[in-house]
Amino acid sequence: MYAIVEIAGQQFKVEKGLAIFTHRLEGDVNAALVFDKVLLVDNGGTVQVGLPTVAGASVKATVLEHLKGEKVIVFKKKRRKGYRVKNGHRQYLTKISIDEIVA
Repeated sequence: MYAIVEIAGQQFKVEKGLAIFTHRLEGDVNAALVFDKVLLVDNGGTVQVGLPTVAGASVKATVLEHLKGEKVIVFKKKRRKGYRVKNGHRQYLTKISIDEIVA
């Protein structure tokens, strides 16, 4: 059984027991979260497609940890002008574990 759910503006294909990284979510470590924006549910070949969401479906998850992602280097240069700018960025992430899919 799997579902496609929208979390923090992104769509994820989730299954029970799966751990995923999302943009930073509110909630402490070991807090329970419920996501109601379920777009699709597949239960052993029976597919329910939402218009836009599946009525009565939800995904329950637990926050495992809050962390920062890999550093991304942003380097800008204009040739022959002496213009060089180097910036770095690390995205704040939340690791969550999918506990249950309620269809």
